[in-house]
Amino acid sequence: MFNKNNMNHLMQEAKKIQEKISNIKKEIAHMTKIGEAGAGLVKVTMNGKYHCIKIEFDNSLLNNKDKEMIEDLTTAAFNDAHRRITEEKKNKMSSISPEVSLPDEITSMI
Repeated sequence: MFNKNNMNHLMQEAKKIQEKISNIKKEIAHMTKIGEAGAGLVKVTMNGKYHCIKIEFDNSLLNNKDKEMIEDLTTAAFNDAHRRITEEKKNKMSSISPEVSLPDEITSMI
């Protein structure tokens, strides 16, 4: 039976989850991840909002002057950083409540 006490408890739990989500959003916004390609020849640093902060090239790569390879490695490093942030978001969101499974569509909005 659904009563007022159950409703109050549900509302309290919803508020706790909302606060956790808010805190996680702040953590994610301030985190950075580094994606790598070519065994570290190219590194892309990205923040939790998927903004590229820095791109680093190993000197040996620049001496090579192979434009296509540099472009490919940069793309791969960028995608690796994106993947790492997405995984971190999913991990943080899953820590909110093991009983609550949020769809990827919701997680990606955070």
